[in-house]
Amino acid sequence: MPASRCVRRAIALSLIFTASMGHAATVWVGRFPAGAEGLPEPWRLQQIDERIAPTQYALKTWDGVAAVEAVAERSMALLGRPLDVDLAATPHLCWLWRVDAPLATADMTTKAGDDYAARVYVSFKVEPGALGFGTRAKLALARSIYGDQVPDAALNYVWDNRQPVGTFMPNAYTDRTRMIVLRSGAGDAGSWVTERRDVAEDFKRAFGEVPAQLSGIALASDTDNTGESARAGFAEFRFVSRDEACVGPD
Repeated sequence: MPASRCVRRAIALSLIFTASMGHAATVWVGRFPAGAEGLPEPWRLQQIDERIAPTQYALKTWDGVAAVEAVAERSMALLGRPLDVDLAATPHLCWLWRVDAPLATADMTTKAGDDYAARVYVSFKVEPGALGFGTRAKLALARSIYGDQVPDAALNYVWDNRQPVGTFMPNAYTDRTRMIVLRSGAGDAGSWVTERRDVAEDFKRAFGEVPAQLSGIALASDTDNTGESARAGFAEFRFVSRDEACVGPD
């Protein structure tokens, strides 16, 4: 084989390998196959307070999208799973979501109004040495009430009813969770929309330069405080590199 042909072949193989490596960078963490029985492993219902009725979750094909449907009636429970994702390699989280309508009376600045038609919750484990004594004491108290599912830190991406897109603030209950408004009001309700967030950058903005590991992801429709009803859909959760597109499954 002529040397020039060998070089061209080597370059072609290199390009194919590079492209396949780029595609492989996608880390899928939430695919919800149509027609499956029950919710796929390792997703689990997570009730924070068993005195509150849980939001109901089911698989549904919705306008051609295989998704999880969340139906809330004065209820709250997360649908979550553990994660082991390297945010240095794949820091951007992509997903699809939708709501029928935003909540009418929610107000994220108060405990009584801390409800959302849709929310995506990512949790972190922080190295103990990076947590001050006061923070460790608050976390220990919270875990004595709600169990070990209380994270060291968390980000909540929410579909709000009144705060402007881009709002970034502590949760009404705890400053260990930051609320980030990605959609607000009814303008995008009734159809699927795509989100992309730099989780590593959002964590840094919220909690500074502290050593932490992404530990879990959850989704929810949450109406226990306001007593309202809501329906939302969630689909196609995946982590990608900074230069990778948020493409859907093949």
